[in-house]
Amino acid sequence: MQLSLKKYVLELKHTFSISRESHDYQDTLVVALGLNGQTGYGESTSNPYYKITVESMTEEINAIRSEIESYDFDRPEAFHQFLTDKNLSNFAICALDLAAWDLFGKLKGKPLYELWGTSNENYPITNYTIGIAPIDKMVAKMKEMPWPIYKIKLGTDNDVAIVEELRKHTDAIFRIDANCAWSAEETIANAPLLKDLGVEFLEQPLRADDWDGMKKVHESSVLPVIADESCIVEEDVEKCGRYFNGINIKLTKCSGLTPALRMIKKAKEMGLKVMVGCMTESTVGISAIAQMLPQLDYVDMDGSLLLKKDIANGIGIKEGGKLVFPQLGGSGVTLK
Repeated sequence: MQLSLKKYVLELKHTFSISRESHDYQDTLVVALGLNGQTGYGESTSNPYYKITVESMTEEINAIRSEIESYDFDRPEAFHQFLTDKNLSNFAICALDLAAWDLFGKLKGKPLYELWGTSNENYPITNYTIGIAPIDKMVAKMKEMPWPIYKIKLGTDNDVAIVEELRKHTDAIFRIDANCAWSAEETIANAPLLKDLGVEFLEQPLRADDWDGMKKVHESSVLPVIADESCIVEEDVEKCGRYFNGINIKLTKCSGLTPALRMIKKAKEMGLKVMVGCMTESTVGISAIAQMLPQLDYVDMDGSLLLKKDIANGIGIKEGGKLVFPQLGGSGVTLK
């Protein structure tokens, strides 16, 4: 296979803030794998929380470049196992795994959702994320992007008041993501107030390792709670099933589509709701997520909508969340 790596610096439309960080730009690594006249594309973004940079991923991949380029590619699952055996980080494996699946589908001439035996006739609508900001700016972002579902980032001293104010300006469904900023007591107290304000569920309100707190929340919260930072890899699904109502899978964190498919299967066997989220990827990464939509209950794939300028063509997200699926096989990605 031919391998190429390219760093992009994605400029955001607005400063994006969550409970622990803010940024105006997102560094991302795009991987291209070429074989038999077809090229597959994958992506992983940098992440300070997990101490991942584009440079660190590039160094990892280049260290085994010759082995990747001489690899006899047949199935993405086998390629993923090959990469796992090389002890690459999950973020680096993800970029390569997404590229491998895109390549595989293009070689087969079919979109991945079809190769996986699903139909794209019905799919969940992505939420649109409103990051932490002064309330007037949060309202302005909603008015700039009228949407049926908003994910509201919280983790301030007046979280319920923020939601009360936002509710005055829209009838949309709200989802709340506190990014580990609340205590168990705060979560249990906030839940009924937020439920009355039209909130659908809470995402990762507590620290990722606060299992005692999550036990209390699981027993007492009137709103469903979805695991994010507590659910990183496949092995986390079973434990999260005892403390959460659902899981949010991030491709970069779990190492790509290959393990994500297994996580979805396991979660459904346990009766959990399944969501896939994004990490402010471009359309390269978002198009991979889109292939999983028929298998999901919820999705957060608005990364490309948050950018001033996208770098790729693929899944098209129209006003109100309607999707235009690409005609190409695989994830359907081409670079601009």
